[in-house]
Amino acid sequence: MTNAWKQRGPLAWLLWPFSVDYRILLALRRWAYRHGIFKTYQAGVPVLVVGNVVAGGAGKTPVVMLLAAHLQARGVRVGVVSRGYGRRSGHATHASDDCREVTPHSLAQNVGDEPKLIQQTTGAPVFVARQRIDAAVALLAKYPRTQMILCDDGLQHLALHRDLEICVFDERGVGNGFLLPAGPLREPWPRPVDFILHAGRPPASAGAPKVTTSGIFASQRRLADFALSSHGERIPLASLKGKHLAALAAIAQPENFFALLRAQGLTLQHTIALPDHYDFSSWSRTLYETCTLICTEKDAVKLWPPHPDVLAVPLVLTPAPGFLTALDAAVDRLLGAVPAASP
Repeated sequence: MTNAWKQRGPLAWLLWPFSVDYRILLALRRWAYRHGIFKTYQAGVPVLVVGNVVAGGAGKTPVVMLLAAHLQARGVRVGVVSRGYGRRSGHATHASDDCREVTPHSLAQNVGDEPKLIQQTTGAPVFVARQRIDAAVALLAKYPRTQMILCDDGLQHLALHRDLEICVFDERGVGNGFLLPAGPLREPWPRPVDFILHAGRPPASAGAPKVTTSGIFASQRRLADFALSSHGERIPLASLKGKHLAALAAIAQPENFFALLRAQGLTLQHTIALPDHYDFSSWSRTLYETCTLICTEKDAVKLWPPHPDVLAVPLVLTPAPGFLTALDAAVDRLLGAVPAASP
């Protein structure tokens, strides 16, 4: 299906009538929120949503981690809410129905791989719930001095009021520009957002109504020049050259990870591409016992408990100059230029 989303071919046009129905449903839903039929929750502190308008991963979580670390360095007390996609947890009737905090002792399978990675990397309070409203309420109840909430994904989650929106695009842009299922778009584009952060070329019609050219920023993604062990040791990638390596990725576009590894001069004997958010409960390493296994940080939070010898290679996100400056100005307006928080 993803190949059909790249262009407006026969299959895309065949599915286009269904995308019209989808567009109508989206419009009715937005109308219901706009007129108060569906309620929007005000968290009481500014909410910044990092999301995308295309199906599949586009690099939202690395942006959330970057922003959390940046705002923390400025002294802003931030918390993060997420749905925790793909988790199985608690004793609720349905998996992932419960609301819970992500702690250093949480299993990624119970809270979601991305929330676990965010908490592990930034140390910020992170709460997950099917309804992000529940996560926000729980976060503020336990951490009432929180000054700003970052929402990992959720551009389409209109029940939670947001003060800033950052829309993230990867190299795919908007694909063929059709809505689901004829194309990759979750909602019509362009639509109002505060900032656009894109890899590769700017997405088609990037000049969304709320965004000026000064709100559109490119970003570069590369791998760090080291791998992390489960004990936190940094191992230079250069030391892995010439070794028998197997690379594993359970992300939206695993081939991108493999290509980045090869760009670092590594030779991969095996590449293992698994579905995004794969839980690894039925995965066996038997076929790759003679290889050093390397994976993404997102996969490592699930792989390290049963396979502590696996190495994880962090992704380094570098936004264009000016992005964080522009973001800081917007955050300061929301916080009233709040000074650095006291310990």
